[in-house]
Amino acid sequence: MYWLLTIVEGGCDIVRRPGEGNTRMDPNIAEVAKRIHALREDSELTMQEMAEFTGISVAEYTAIEAGETDLSFTFLYRAAEKLGVDMIELLTGENPHLSGYSVVRAGEGLSIKRRAGFEYRHLAPNFKHKLAEPFVVTAPFAPEQQDTPITLSRHAGQELDFILSGTMRFAYEDHAEELVAGDTVYYDSGRGHGMIATGGEPCTFLAIVFKENDAEIR
Repeated sequence: MYWLLTIVEGGCDIVRRPGEGNTRMDPNIAEVAKRIHALREDSELTMQEMAEFTGISVAEYTAIEAGETDLSFTFLYRAAEKLGVDMIELLTGENPHLSGYSVVRAGEGLSIKRRAGFEYRHLAPNFKHKLAEPFVVTAPFAPEQQDTPITLSRHAGQELDFILSGTMRFAYEDHAEELVAGDTVYYDSGRGHGMIATGGEPCTFLAIVFKENDAEIR
């Protein structure tokens, strides 16, 4: 099954792939926020504890639970880790159910389109107890980003990025690398890292985010 989840400031759309009943659901982004709120309360965690774990301020976290702000991949990944659920459950309200193996056909998967322009297409949304989160990511080319510091993010574990098309400037703390199609970078994602597309066109890459060794397997 193919789902398209578009997260924007005003809401999100989840759409089944054509040919599968054409069923369409249009939950407001507030529904994602409500799931996070409910899971936090069930876990008896405070907003401050969630904010500290996800690396944002309490004010920023409060805005997220109120459904007033964009949801970054890093936030979703770390929030799911802290709440002990699969990230897919936060986004769709459904628990992954497949075991053994999962097939996602070309061009399919769970597509998360963020307001900032990055698109993450999850390649195993229905597989449960994942040891890693596999994505095809498309970073848009933004002229205004070419001569400014790259925003760095952090999430526990390790990550592998394999460039499929376009070119990327990869920043890791105070280091930077220019990557082209066929290049691979593997790194400790618990340290500051970020990337932008260069060369006047989007950059598409395979990103595999590995959980920490002692992370709970869900």
